[in-house]
Amino acid sequence: MPTLKRAKRALAVGATIGASLMLLTAPAHADKTPGGGGGSVGSGSASGDSSGHDVSAQATGSTVQTDTHNNGSGPSVGPLAPVGNWTPPPCWYAPRYSATEFKKLEEHTWSLESTGYEWDAQQRRHYAEGHPYKDFNLAKKDKGYWWESDSDKSYPPGWDSCTKPTFWVDNGDPPPADTPQAVTPEILAEIAYAAVRVPDTHVALAPNGASKVNLPTWAWLDKTDFKPVSVRAYVPLTGMNATTTATPTSLKIEPGTPDAELYPGSGECTFNGDGSIGTPYVKGDADKTPPCGLTYLRASGSDGPYKLKATITWKISWTGTGHPNPKNLPDGTFGTTQDVTVDEIQAINR
Repeated sequence: MPTLKRAKRALAVGATIGASLMLLTAPAHADKTPGGGGGSVGSGSASGDSSGHDVSAQATGSTVQTDTHNNGSGPSVGPLAPVGNWTPPPCWYAPRYSATEFKKLEEHTWSLESTGYEWDAQQRRHYAEGHPYKDFNLAKKDKGYWWESDSDKSYPPGWDSCTKPTFWVDNGDPPPADTPQAVTPEILAEIAYAAVRVPDTHVALAPNGASKVNLPTWAWLDKTDFKPVSVRAYVPLTGMNATTTATPTSLKIEPGTPDAELYPGSGECTFNGDGSIGTPYVKGDADKTPPCGLTYLRASGSDGPYKLKATITWKISWTGTGHPNPKNLPDGTFGTTQDVTVDEIQAINR
């Protein structure tokens, strides 16, 4: 049966059964909303610790779960924007139920008589009466799993494109050829990519106070603020997993006005060996050229401060089941803006 129809059916079922039973049945046919890849993936709920990290992202009924203990945390973190046209997968198929679990779930739904005789009869024929499955594959209960779709609505369009009915896959066999979104270690790495969170890029600027026209403004980032982060995605039923790691590589400065000179000229400041970017300003450096910074050539004036944008590029790689050596995914970026007031230098006439 189509995934979206299964979702609608769950809403009807959920209105008639108790909360304890909902924990068992709702994940099977609930609206597939994993929350933008921010920890748990797929339908269900996640638990967390006091620091805001997911505790192995226990998403009830999810086909894929995530561990974000090594992810960025705090109120200022945000998701990566992939470079180019690539995006993480909007939906996928993965193992969700054993034969026993799926039989119990379906037979309970049929007992409620909330989805109609014709619908239930179609499902009995498909999953229990041998067309093509017999008795929910209980005879093979230790030899495979029922697979179902999940999705990530933060990457539309396409989150609703995985509509294949729940299907069986024997252990060791590939999923059916008509399911290109069937989960693999690489797809898990891409799902983890969507869950990566990195800190904002509020750069330190000096000299303190308003910048001055035609005098260099130094820019830098402290090494303690930027370090690799990672997210692990895994399939609970099979143990298939992948870990996606984001490593900061460069800072791009956009001054918010064409009336500025950048250092270096490209506006791309690379990370130092210790994980910092640029060099902190010290007294006496006002007339020196900073390794990372800019010079404004015109005052910001009555229109308000300039909107300086600082964007970090992160190199993305992954390892996982059957793939011990790092493999690359598209770079990601995350940037924020900050106000910069630029004043004219005041000359004193004597």
